[in-house]
Amino acid sequence: MNYHLFQLVNAAAGRNDSVDDVMEWLAVWLIYVLGGLTVVPLLLGLKSRGRSPVVCVVVSLALAFAIGQLVAAASTEVRPFQTHRVHQLIPHDAGASLPSDHATAAFAVAFAIGVFLSWRWGVALSVLATVIGFARVWTGVHYPADIVAGVVIGAVAVLIAAFGGRAFDRRSHRRGSGIAVGSR
Repeated sequence: MNYHLFQLVNAAAGRNDSVDDVMEWLAVWLIYVLGGLTVVPLLLGLKSRGRSPVVCVVVSLALAFAIGQLVAAASTEVRPFQTHRVHQLIPHDAGASLPSDHATAAFAVAFAIGVFLSWRWGVALSVLATVIGFARVWTGVHYPADIVAGVVIGAVAVLIAAFGGRAFDRRSHRRGSGIAVGSR
């Protein structure tokens, strides 16, 4: 099913150079736009809520990266262009395909911004993350399941950061430190 879904998306690649150019740009560069846009809610959150929610966003991204690396080390799934004839529109090294690092980072940041700072920004960034994921499949460097794995890893990382932050808050308040990690 994963390869079948990949074929449905990737089969459209290579038919229209203008569309391919857009998809190539989205697959490579949109992650940087997403990162740049992330600065806005981070700075607004820092000003209005303090550093605790911003720390939770950073922790979420770090956890997602670590979990993604563990999954990649355990995965035997190689990139589509290594085992199939595909329309590979962007260069990429061979290697583990699962999970997509781009999708993992994009969804971790989007979900973390949505949970810890602003649900509106979270939704907007999630749309961009979805576009990045789709473009990575279109350009032939990832399977759809690689993107879904990135979504799941991003969500799990945010959940761990949220529950970890709340546990830290409870412990800190019992000790009377007044530091609130997961406060909104």
